[in-house]
Amino acid sequence: MTTIQHSRAGRRQAQRRIRPRRSPAVPLIVLAWAGAAAVVWMWWLNTPAVLANAGDRLIHAGRITGLLAGYVIALVVVQMARVPALERRVGSDRVSRWHATSGRYALSLTLAHVVLTVYGYALQGRIGAVEQTVSLVTEYPEMGKAAIGTLLLLLVGLVSAGAVRRRVRYELWYYLHLLTYLAVYLAFWHQLATGAEFIADRGARTVWYVLYGAVGVLLVWYRVLTPVRLNLVHRLRVEAVVPEAPGVVSVLVRGRRLHRLGAEAGQFFRWRFLTKGLRWTANPYSLSAPPRPDLLRITVKAVGGHSAALARLRPGTRVWAEGPYGSLTAARRSRGKVLLIAGGAGITPLRALFETLPGAGSDLTLLYRARTAEDLALRQELEAIADDRGAQLLYVVNGRDGRRRAISAEMLRRILPDIARHDVYVCGPQGLAEESYAALREAGVPDRRIHHESFAF
Repeated sequence: MTTIQHSRAGRRQAQRRIRPRRSPAVPLIVLAWAGAAAVVWMWWLNTPAVLANAGDRLIHAGRITGLLAGYVIALVVVQMARVPALERRVGSDRVSRWHATSGRYALSLTLAHVVLTVYGYALQGRIGAVEQTVSLVTEYPEMGKAAIGTLLLLLVGLVSAGAVRRRVRYELWYYLHLLTYLAVYLAFWHQLATGAEFIADRGARTVWYVLYGAVGVLLVWYRVLTPVRLNLVHRLRVEAVVPEAPGVVSVLVRGRRLHRLGAEAGQFFRWRFLTKGLRWTANPYSLSAPPRPDLLRITVKAVGGHSAALARLRPGTRVWAEGPYGSLTAARRSRGKVLLIAGGAGITPLRALFETLPGAGSDLTLLYRARTAEDLALRQELEAIADDRGAQLLYVVNGRDGRRRAISAEMLRRILPDIARHDVYVCGPQGLAEESYAALREAGVPDRRIHHESFAF
C-alpha cells in the first residue's frame, strides 16, 4: 500500500469551489432546440405553400428530415469533442447520454431522409425504388460519398446499440465509433451540393459552413491539440505500481507542474500507457487521491484485459493522458453535511473527496460497500483520513453466510437520522447506484442533492 495523503493543493482546489455552480444543462438544451427550430424555419421559407402530389410531399418531407439530420449530427460531434464546459460542469455521464440520444435521433432522421427522398422521386419518375436509388447515387453530385457516409453511420449505430455494445470490447467499440467523423465528412458535401436551401441561399450556406466549422475547430482543439500540449508539457511516467487489495492496484504517475492541470478530487482522466498491449487503448480511471504538483494516482480493479494489465506496468513507462473530466467534485455540494456511498472501484473518486471536502469532519460520512472485508481497497488510508478529520467511516460487507446486505432507507435513517439534509455522492456499479438512489429518495433526500456519475461506455 502507498499513501499520498495530506495534499494541500487538493484541499485548496476543493476550498475554492465550495460554492455550487448552476448547471448549464437547461440553457444548453433550450439552445439546441432553438437551433432545430431555426432549421425548420429555413426549410419552411423554401417550401411551396401548395404541394401538388404525393411525390412532392415525400420529397419535401425528405428535405426537412435531411436538414434536421445534418443539424443533429453536428450536435453529436460537439458532444464527442470533450469540451471542458460540458465535461466538467454538465458531467461526462450526462454528456454521454446526450450523445447517445442525439445519435439515435441523427440515425433515425438520416434513414427517414433516405427513404422519403427515394420514394418521392420514384413516384415522380414512376420507376421502382431500387432503380431510383441507383440513379440518385450514380447521377447526383456527391451522392456516392453520402451513401458511404450513411452506411458508416449505420455501422456505428449498430455497434452502439445496447445489446451489441455489451458484447463488444471497449477497444473495438471505441475505434469503430471514430468512423463517425469520416461519415460526417462524406455527408457534409452532399448537403451543400444538393440541398435546395443551400443552392439558392448564400446566407444558408454560410450558416452551415459556420456551424460545421465551429464544430470542427472544437473537435481538433480539444481532441487533438489540448491532449498533445498536456502531454508535451507535463511528461507523465509511471512512478510505481502498488497492490492495494485482491485484484486492485494503485498506479502512481509522476509529471511536471501537475498543479497546472486544474484537476480536482473526484475527476478522472483517460489514460493510455505506452507499452505493449496498452498503447492503442485509452480507458477512463478516476484519481484515487487529491492531485499533487508532482504526482497523480489512480487505483484500478481488474475487471477486464486493460485494467488487469496495469498490474504489470513497469516504472518509467510513458503515459498519455487526456483530461481532467467529470463533475463529481466539491462544486456539487450545496449543504454542510455530506454522505459518500461507494462500491467496488467507485471508492477511488470518493476516497479523494473524503480527504478534501471542506467542512467539519463530523458532517462527513463515507459508506463503503464490498463483498468481503478483504475487498475493501485503500482501507488503511480511509481509516487514517477518518481519524484525522473526525469523520464517520462505515463498511457494509456480506454476512458470513455470503448473504448480501442491502442499502435501505431504514439503514440510512439509522446511520444518519438527518439524512434528508445531506448532499449525497454515489459512485459504484450500476446495481449499487440504483439501489442507493431508491433508498435515498425513500429516506427523503431530494433528487437534486443526489450526485452520481457513471463511467460506463
